[in-house]
Amino acid sequence: MKVRSLFLSDIHLGTRGCQADSLLAFLRAYEADHLFLLGDIVDFWGMSRSIHWTAAQNTVVQKILRRARHGERVMLIPGNHDEALREYVGARFGDIEVAAEHVHETADGKRLLLLHGDEFDQVTRHHRWLAVLGDIGYDLLLRLNAWLSWWRRTLRIAGYWSLAGFAKRRVKRAVSFIFDFEDAVIRTVRERSLDGVVCGHIHSACLREADGLLYINCGDWVDSCTGIVEHLDGRLELVEWRLAGAPAVPVVPLRAAA
Repeated sequence: MKVRSLFLSDIHLGTRGCQADSLLAFLRAYEADHLFLLGDIVDFWGMSRSIHWTAAQNTVVQKILRRARHGERVMLIPGNHDEALREYVGARFGDIEVAAEHVHETADGKRLLLLHGDEFDQVTRHHRWLAVLGDIGYDLLLRLNAWLSWWRRTLRIAGYWSLAGFAKRRVKRAVSFIFDFEDAVIRTVRERSLDGVVCGHIHSACLREADGLLYINCGDWVDSCTGIVEHLDGRLELVEWRLAGAPAVPVVPLRAAA
């Protein structure tokens, strides 16, 4: 399918949790003019503990490089897990631009701020040790997810269920953190007189209107397997693509960002 733009974040290449096969299926399904990678694409934090690099992850990198070589605009905005790349903001890796942030104008004229989002996370900014500890805990939840998924398949229990997602929805502090993060991002967008924001960081996919502004979070490719698609008319869609070869599943009404 031909679309105008793709927005992806939190792929976490180099870790066991990276759902590279699902991402490859997603990338093969969409031909785009713009590919925006909004941080935590390669997980240097996780790789400092242990490296898990599969053939599928290698293919993801090759496919992104190939798209850039063939004329697709590819922009990388580093996040906290690949923050080492922030030293190269303003430079290019081959045909890939590296930027701290970017304002993207959609086909229907909406001006959207693109960034990773960790600058709005007070834990990551001021208590790095706590952020690293939380990252280790999240890795543990993802490993338990894998075991639970195997168990559910063995018992032929239909549907996908995420322990990590359940924790985000049910733990009061996690819910409060997500709301605080979203509010801080939206305030910044309003101060800059923009129409909305596309970010990542908190692994909580979302596409909604908040006080006349668009708040869009790409989600991730370790649990939710979601990305944002801008169609040729500027319409924005949040798409889930959990299994390689599975059809795309819109997780918000298409009219939400018409």
